[in-house]
Order: sequence, then C-alpha cells, then structure tokens
Amino acid sequence: MSDHILETRNLVKEFRGFVAVNDVNLKVRRGTIHALIGPNGAGKTTCFNLLTKFLTPTAGSIFFNGVEITKEAPADIARRGIIRSFQISAVFPQLTVLENVRIGLQRGTGMSFHFWRSDKVLNQLNRRALELLEEVDLEDFADEITINLPYGRKRALEIATTLAMEPELMLLDEPTQGMGHEDVDRVTQLIKKVSEGRTILMVEHNMNVVSRIADTITVLSRGAVLAEGPYQEVSRNPAVMEAYMGTSSGELQGAH
Repeated sequence: MSDHILETRNLVKEFRGFVAVNDVNLKVRRGTIHALIGPNGAGKTTCFNLLTKFLTPTAGSIFFNGVEITKEAPADIARRGIIRSFQISAVFPQLTVLENVRIGLQRGTGMSFHFWRSDKVLNQLNRRALELLEEVDLEDFADEITINLPYGRKRALEIATTLAMEPELMLLDEPTQGMGHEDVDRVTQLIKKVSEGRTILMVEHNMNVVSRIADTITVLSRGAVLAEGPYQEVSRNPAVMEAYMGTSSGELQGAH
C-alpha cells in the first residue's frame, strides 16, 4: 500500500473564468497531520470541497488509497472513510452530547434510517459513545444538552462524532476558528491526541496551531501551491512571508 493516503494531480477549479484552485498537486502521508494554510481567498476551503466532492473539479484527478475517486459522489467518498468536519459546528443542539455521538455510531450498525424503531435499541452504542467522549475529554458532559456547551467543547464534540464514523482520513476545516486562547489550546492538544493511528488533513488559519502539531504544511496562494514542507522550513520561505504579511524578511509567526 502506498505511503500516501490521499493524492491530487493537477487539480483545477474554475468559477466562470476565475481560477480558485490552480494545478494543485497534494500528497498526504498516511499517519500524519497535514495542514493546508494560506491567506484569505487562497483556495483552501475550495480544495476541501473538491476532495469531498461538494464541488466537481474542472480538471485533474483525486486518488484515495491509490484508487481514483474524482467522479465519486460525496456519500461514496464518506463510505471510503474520508470524513469531514466543517467551519461551523455541525452538531444537533437539542440532543445530549452522548446522543450526538450515538448518531455518528449508527452508520456502522446499518440502523441509520430505522426511524420507526425505539431509540432504546441505540443503548447498545452507549459504551462506545462514552469511550469516544473520553477520548475528547467530554465524558463529564455526556448528559448535557449540546446547546449548553461552550463553543470550544462543541468543536470537541464534533471531533468525537467524526471519530464515531471511523474515518481513515479526517478533514478538519478551521477547527479553532472563532475560539479564545484557552479553547484553541485545548482543541489543538485534542487534535494531536486523536491523530494517533489516524491521518488528518486540516485547513487552519492559526499559525501557532499549525507550528505545534502539523508534520507537513502546504501553503496555498491564489489557488496554487506556494510552498510545502515542515513548519520551520515553510515559515522562513520569503514567498510565504510575502503572501501572508507583505514582507520578505523575518520569520512568519502567529499569522492568522
């Protein structure tokens, strides 16, 4: 099996003549945290939308585990084990924390659409749901109604529901967006913790987060790959500093 779990070849997305993603060649190594960064409008989220087939590429190919998935539907992509979280917290606010995770676990049981059955049949999923909540430090919140959770805890819950679907590749879209410093630290540590034995591709603005946990960083600018490598290398790249800060000297630090 290839060392690369995900690969794009010459990926292009145009919107009425505007090139949002321009000839992007991306290789994500199995078992690593790979960050996709860049200034606003760089094409990061468009790239994510192409990988999960919320958008169809204008040109180019996408491969997962060596199999081309360019023409597959979003549901087929998810069944392969590519599971995505979104910028906006995607949880059910009126359900408990435990119930949210159970919904994620239902997919593997074949009971996702058995709406006529008593919810008591889902109690068999409680033990695994509690294990996942423990993994993201939410075990003490299991019976809390989700709407009452602080924002950072909601993002942790979203990661737990993503884990419930047993992803081979987790795509995290701006996981620390809109958080205070304490929540950013907690979620950063959480991502590092849940990455064990998994592969994570994340879009992230916060360079402090990226510098702490990313093994490889791909920098996009105007839809094209500007640089790639470990943080220490990328952060000193003059072209990257120019794109982020309009400067060609010093080291890139804490840019959002």
